[in-house]
Amino acid sequence: MDSKTREKILELLERDARLTPEEIAVMLGQETSDVADEIAKMEKEHIICGYHAFVNWEKTDDDKISALIELKVTPQRGKGYDNIAKKIYQFPEVESLYLMSACGYDFTVILKKATMKEIAFFVSSKLAVMDEVNSTATHIVLKRYKDHGTSLVEPKKDMRMVVTP
Repeated sequence: MDSKTREKILELLERDARLTPEEIAVMLGQETSDVADEIAKMEKEHIICGYHAFVNWEKTDDDKISALIELKVTPQRGKGYDNIAKKIYQFPEVESLYLMSACGYDFTVILKKATMKEIAFFVSSKLAVMDEVNSTATHIVLKRYKDHGTSLVEPKKDMRMVVTP
């Protein structure tokens, strides 16, 4: 399968991971078996790393919060940032980890679904004590409006009366 078709499969799955190989095949004008084989190859190659449900937790009774933590670090000679990243991303509390550029800090750590106490404990007892970490800045997410390309804000309903001739 060519790289453009492969990218189209990835785009479709990224938008809706529930799509079946049959549905994707119809959308792209391909054979179902070819699409299924290509998806399996991309999973094996670790191009497709997993499938996730996107949940709007604000519509539930869950009161846990998300946090973004900025880290300034000093990489060890000969080991670079990857060694530090490996230490950080292995913590189960870490949802996402990004190496940043030109913003005054080196890493952004995203914690999701934790209490304020759990976040404070994680930062003070796991991140801040790492030898390579110079400083941390924790930001609490107050409200998500759009995440992973999906709007979390319900459109307002038009409350005007319908007038027909």
